Amino acid sequence: MGEELAGKVALVTGGGSGIGAACARLFAAQGAAVVAADFDRAAAERVIAELGERALAVAVDVADAAQARAMVERSVAAFGRLDALVNSAGISTHNAPAADYPLEAWDRALAVNLSGSFYAIRAAIPEMLKTGGGAIVNVSSMMGQIAHPGGAAYVSTKHALVGLTKAVALDYARQGIRVNAVGPGVVDTPMTRTAISDENIRRVQMAMTPLGRFARPEEIAELICFLCSPRASFITGAYYVADGGYVVQ
Repeated sequence: MGEELAGKVALVTGGGSGIGAACARLFAAQGAAVVAADFDRAAAERVIAELGERALAVAVDVADAAQARAMVERSVAAFGRLDALVNSAGISTHNAPAADYPLEAWDRALAVNLSGSFYAIRAAIPEMLKTGGGAIVNVSSMMGQIAHPGGAAYVSTKHALVGLTKAVALDYARQGIRVNAVGPGVVDTPMTRTAISDENIRRVQMAMTPLGRFARPEEIAELICFLCSPRASFITGAYYVADGGYVVQ
């Protein structure tokens, strides 16, 4: 592959850990300037410290539309353009039957997992149009295709991200902006380790995955960076599940 993204600029939300951090590292390895944006500024700074001079950390709450716009503006001010956006910021959610679901937990899940991606997309697209196009990847989940009990907020937001992906892909296909989604299965990230802290539950989850293990963040990053690369030039509006075979059972 080499530096196939040399001269390009990639913005990764949730870039301070997990899948987002893996994407930031891979974009940099492929020659792109990288903006790692995260609610946890210190985490983003630790990632960009590995990446050299063409890297920037930005603190952002993607659930705030003004902060999302400022994030994009800072990226363009630093590097002159924006070619790729990865919406990897997300939160795990409360688990409860729908009638018992706390309204504040529902609202926060929608704000971060869905509206946060929309706000970033809305701010990024005008900048991409200035330079002839770009690529956007929304990090959904295998729960964008299936469901689990007690997961109303998480499942709803991840399904909605797939729908958002398809709609925006159609809006801008003729203007050179490609929009795709990925649906990871269980990935070994700090968020997952917090959400699935019981070792017995972790073993059950692994056993339910045909490949018998959790994904590494780098494996998901490979798919995301491919979708942002020239090698994916005819792919838009698609949703790629990377779940170790979970949903085909």
